[in-house]
Amino acid sequence: MRIAECLVGDETGTILFTARNSQVDLMKADGTVILRNAKIDMFKGSMRLAVDKWGRVEVTEPANFVVKEYNNLSLVEYELVNVVEE
Repeated sequence: MRIAECLVGDETGTILFTARNSQVDLMKADGTVILRNAKIDMFKGSMRLAVDKWGRVEVTEPANFVVKEYNNLSLVEYELVNVVEE
């Protein structure tokens, strides 16, 4: 199994994408991809984007938007808090 973490983004922000196996070959620096049926996985309190067997990674033509690089959602730490109702 091959795994690579790639920073992907759009006009709203960026997030780390965990590419697996054949997905690794599709991810190129400054390339444009479409991630279909992607999901969020939590890893050590941070969000990671992933595409499993139900999704698809497609290489496409360059996009015409500016990536909002300063809004990296993977840098936000989350903590699971249990709420006890009384």
